[in-house]
Amino acid sequence: MAEPEFPQIYLITPPVVSLQDFPATLARVLDAHHIACVRLALATQDATDVAKIADALRDTCHARDVALVIDSHIGMVSRLGLDGVHLNDGPRHVRTARKELGADAIVGAFCGTSRHDGMSAGEAGADYVSFGPVRDTGLGDGIIAERDLFAWWSEMIEVPVVAEGGLDKTVTRELAPVTDFFGIGPEIWTSEDPATALQGLIEAAGPAR
Repeated sequence: MAEPEFPQIYLITPPVVSLQDFPATLARVLDAHHIACVRLALATQDATDVAKIADALRDTCHARDVALVIDSHIGMVSRLGLDGVHLNDGPRHVRTARKELGADAIVGAFCGTSRHDGMSAGEAGADYVSFGPVRDTGLGDGIIAERDLFAWWSEMIEVPVVAEGGLDKTVTRELAPVTDFFGIGPEIWTSEDPATALQGLIEAAGPAR
């Protein structure tokens, strides 16, 4: 009997990144675990700062054959040699991103808790959709992406799905059978040893793919 498959790990960077420390921290995590993709999710809107950080993290990721996508900034993907874009406004700009970046680029869309937005994003050409938060984080409107949403999506829709926002060991264990990826970021970066913190979440989900 074949062993069940378990979600892959999709890392999300902290909103503030130190070029002195974070590339090495990220490298340790990538060396310790199989990571499917890294998302550059910076708070700064300064193009120069974003470019400097993207350059450093691109080299770290690509040296390990890990894709690097960027939040929102469609126009920076090609210029910075990145692998794609993650859109935070559901399906609204998926077609634009696909047209500008081409068929080979990664285009993902965060769709909150909306099945409709997720399906629209998939129809528009998204490579994946993400739903969240999966637990009450005290932020946003308090609406949670429940397990039933992921179970329905996994059964009915072929587009891969990412679970993100407030992951802990309990939620990770519950969602492991019904999601393709776990989007993990703040859950590990505040730890003294992010690689070990990630190991705990992976063990809760089951054996890595």
